[in-house]
Amino acid sequence: MLDAFLAGAHQVFAFDTLIYMLIGSVAGIVAAAIPGFTVTMAIILTLPLTFTMEPLQGVSVMLSVYVGGYTGGLISAALLGIPGTPSSVATTFDAFPMARGGEPGRALSLGVWASFFGTVISTIILIVAAPPLALIAVKLGPWEYFSLIVFALTIVASLVGNSLMRGLIAGVIGLGLATIGPDPMMGRPRLTFESDILMPGLPFLIVLIGIFAISQLMGEVEDHGKNDNKGALIPDVIEFKTWAVMREVLMHPVNLVRSSLIGVFIGALPGAGGSIANLLAYDQAKRSSKTPEEFGKGTPNGVIASEAGNSATAGGGLIPMIALGIPGSAVDAILMAALMVHGISVGPRLIMDHADLAYGMFVAMVVASLMMLVVCVLSMRLFLRVTDIPKQFIVPTVMICCVIGAFALNNRVTDLYLLGAIGLVGYGLKSLDYPLAPLVLGVILGPIAETNLRRALMSDGDWTVFFTRPISAVLLAAAVLSVIFSVRSVLKMRRKDRPATDEQDGD
Repeated sequence: MLDAFLAGAHQVFAFDTLIYMLIGSVAGIVAAAIPGFTVTMAIILTLPLTFTMEPLQGVSVMLSVYVGGYTGGLISAALLGIPGTPSSVATTFDAFPMARGGEPGRALSLGVWASFFGTVISTIILIVAAPPLALIAVKLGPWEYFSLIVFALTIVASLVGNSLMRGLIAGVIGLGLATIGPDPMMGRPRLTFESDILMPGLPFLIVLIGIFAISQLMGEVEDHGKNDNKGALIPDVIEFKTWAVMREVLMHPVNLVRSSLIGVFIGALPGAGGSIANLLAYDQAKRSSKTPEEFGKGTPNGVIASEAGNSATAGGGLIPMIALGIPGSAVDAILMAALMVHGISVGPRLIMDHADLAYGMFVAMVVASLMMLVVCVLSMRLFLRVTDIPKQFIVPTVMICCVIGAFALNNRVTDLYLLGAIGLVGYGLKSLDYPLAPLVLGVILGPIAETNLRRALMSDGDWTVFFTRPISAVLLAAAVLSVIFSVRSVLKMRRKDRPATDEQDGD
């Protein structure tokens, strides 16, 4: 274990790796600081650049973009009142009022330090939890893995979006897309309609870029002119009393640790991520506060809770990816794809067969958080100006990068046709308020679920085995409880909305 840790650390601390990680950290912060451009998009654009790198070096660069991206959304959230990423929504509630109140430096510094500590806490939990979980996971059979995927899919539907039904429909669409192309067990084509374009199947990364990046860019074009930066806060002097703010963050240990633990837990749930963690952490901080009326007016606890919660999902999302081979989020799925490009399978055997890579990832998380801290503290004034770049320059640039990345994957022009078609589908679903994360995770988890289901039935054709094996039965029971909980939550929300509707009708 120590030898693997030292071997991984030696690769991470190589000079060229550190330089690439520093560039990645800056890129992640800049990308996330631009409103409307997510961490997922930044990672997608980084992926093709890592194909020629060593596995650990490439993943380390992507982790630095990952960590930097979760913090970069703070910049526009605090200074412009516009969340740079979905994971920074709750940050605007208190960081923006604090900045408007004459303390922009304090607002930014609080968020940066909270993000740093949240990432470190989640990495510690990752190091402690992933290896023993992987040892248990090695003993799991196809029955347990299939049940685990079913449970993961139900959690996605229950957590993403305002509508349970829409989340389920999006997940089913993703599962349907995953069946197009060669059969994962026998290699026979299916649902291709004798089309040469569909014959190779739908490459996962093409679906990912189309659903997230292309649909987002199309939305930005549609919204152009509606949200401008007029009246944005651009202070002349931003003072960063770094160490004083660090002490202020550490003076709220309960809020910091609680929010980080919430982020780790939410990050470990497939399909959740920082967009949910920051709101949940903020909500719990407000509920636990002795002065909840101060939230929304510029209280430090609100900024700490949101940023610690969303940044902690980075380490939390790696736990199921490393230990179980299940991505906690779309970004973790891209990290999986990066390892697969190098012929490394992600799952329980990763720590055993490639221990230096696994422990190197742990070291890279800590190094990435330190780089994020240094870059943010030293370069905040410069990053502030990035938010002023007009969208008419940003959108076409990112679109070109997406097209180049999609073509470079397999060097097939037909992939570009698929990219455009999937982008239109994603844009249509997004316009109809359908959550996109269940669809993408359906594409990811569908083949895994199918493969393990068929392996289980090939080993033993008796369906009752899924219910008689203890771990499989527990996971299926958890899936049923998850669905019941989701339905009850939806019914409660409808009951709360009815009185308000009745009062308006009475008026």
